[in-house]
Amino acid sequence: NRLLPTELRHQALALQKELQFEMPGEDGVTGSQDDEYRWAGLDAPKVMVTTSREPSARLRVFAKELCLVIPGARRLNRGRAEVGALVSACRAAGVTDLLVLHETRGQPGEMGWGHGKEVGTILKHLFPVPRPQTHRVVTFANEDDVILVRNHVYRRQGKTVELEEVGPRFQLRPYLIRLGTLEQGDTADVEWRWHPYTTTASKRHLLSAS
Repeated sequence: NRLLPTELRHQALALQKELQFEMPGEDGVTGSQDDEYRWAGLDAPKVMVTTSREPSARLRVFAKELCLVIPGARRLNRGRAEVGALVSACRAAGVTDLLVLHETRGQPGEMGWGHGKEVGTILKHLFPVPRPQTHRVVTFANEDDVILVRNHVYRRQGKTVELEEVGPRFQLRPYLIRLGTLEQGDTADVEWRWHPYTTTASKRHLLSAS
């Protein structure tokens, strides 16, 4: 309970700010150095998009369109490869995100995401830092825990801005978040799971904070 000497006060404040970054955060994460997004903004994300085995023509088209929505995303032909082999190949190639698209009766209906963080954080880091001259906006709007995905380009006309939707448009309904990658399957811990009762009025907006 003694005041620091005047000549040491500025140094103490600087040390205190450094200690804030070294204190363990949520889930034991110590600052950004231990976070999987520690290089966000420095290195562009490397996204790989693939499908389930023997995809329909509609699913292949959707995968191609998704690669147009996400800058730098590349499409990978699944073939007969197992999920474990896909994840291993992506790790070896420095891929940051693996998206596996599935279908139901010929309709794209499920997306497996290999990352395991908050929904908002995952979506944000799929995209690189925008360039000043960019004229495209991708919107993820949360509406009653359904994420509406829209893709627009814009033009400035004097003091007004004109939007033009270029597609594709689709909806995302998160139903399971695991703390792990895709090949771990049921062995990975479940962070969040959708249940029928979570759509009741008192528990509807679960993703608003993410």
